[in-house]
Amino acid sequence: MAENENGQEKTEEPTEKRLREAREKGQVPRSRELSTFLVLITAGIFMLFFGPTLGGQLANQTRARLDFEPELAHDPDLLLPYLADQIFQTLMALLPLFGILMVAAVMAPILIGGANFSWQAAAPKASKLNPIKGLQRIFSWQGLMEFGKTLAKFTLVGTVAMLTLWTFSDRLLGLGYEPLHQGVSHAAQIALGTFIAVSAALIIVAAIDAPFQMWNHQKQLRMTRQELKDEYKETDGKPEVKQKIRQQQQEMAQRRMMEEVPKADVVITNPTHYAVAIVYEASKMSAPKVVAKGVDEVAANIREIADEHEIIRVEAPKVARALYFTTDLDREIPDGLFVAVARILAYVYQLKRADQGVDMPDDLPVPDEYLDPHQGRHGRRREDDA
Repeated sequence: MAENENGQEKTEEPTEKRLREAREKGQVPRSRELSTFLVLITAGIFMLFFGPTLGGQLANQTRARLDFEPELAHDPDLLLPYLADQIFQTLMALLPLFGILMVAAVMAPILIGGANFSWQAAAPKASKLNPIKGLQRIFSWQGLMEFGKTLAKFTLVGTVAMLTLWTFSDRLLGLGYEPLHQGVSHAAQIALGTFIAVSAALIIVAAIDAPFQMWNHQKQLRMTRQELKDEYKETDGKPEVKQKIRQQQQEMAQRRMMEEVPKADVVITNPTHYAVAIVYEASKMSAPKVVAKGVDEVAANIREIADEHEIIRVEAPKVARALYFTTDLDREIPDGLFVAVARILAYVYQLKRADQGVDMPDDLPVPDEYLDPHQGRHGRRREDDA
């Protein structure tokens, strides 16, 4: 089991934050064996299909270079441009091969670690030049694994190369009896076949190394429980910071709530401790909604805003308490309070019509369980689920 510097076991899988920070540092899983296999097999396949064409172009260029005017060898002003032109033609002939090999080299690491570039990884580090640390890496468990992998790869490649050459032994011995042009062509075919066979054999090494590198990368990034707790605190904030954030959120919610009070049809109070603002639009709502509510100081603010905007206030202690405990903001009132709120709204509408002779209704039925904070909320959730 891996341990950190304090001796604690790294038993926890890395978090998304740790993985993201590792990628920023350039720490992603990479497999050299997969890269080697893809580059070599790509080169072999390219030469299998386009080798004769490429070989013909290079042969023609070679013949052209050997057949030049004698004065070129004695005149640097003519020789240097000639050599530059020949080098340019050779590079242009090899450009498709170089291009496809570059694509293979770039795609190999992307297959297991994804596309990633880190300036931190590219920056020079003095620790990489430390010979002592270099020796520690060589004689470490990781270095031992690399040595074993190299030895196994050498054995595999050597075995496959010997078997391939043994298969082509008769053709190899017959090359000496063939004409030069034909012999060179057959020798190139044998060399290409051996190259492809050896390259294909490396898929075994790559198939083992790539999953191992992914597992090892994940293992190295594992965390101790203490590191996990520290990251959680850092990510979610310290308790005092979270308390401050909650306080700010509550203040913002309260400001938004106070902005809804002027839209209310009535504010129901008890009369001092509780205040609940109700709005009802028959064309848009199936039941009245609570747009603001509060206790003590918040209730006082609601009453003050209601007075400023000439919102009618009705004293109904039981109804106010029941609404406060059972109904969340911007939610419809529960079924058990429909009758009481409906009678209050009817009373308010009559007052708005300048009917001063109307009396405040006395019979406002409120179930007893709605007056208890716990029973009230439980009952409210039960009605919502229904």
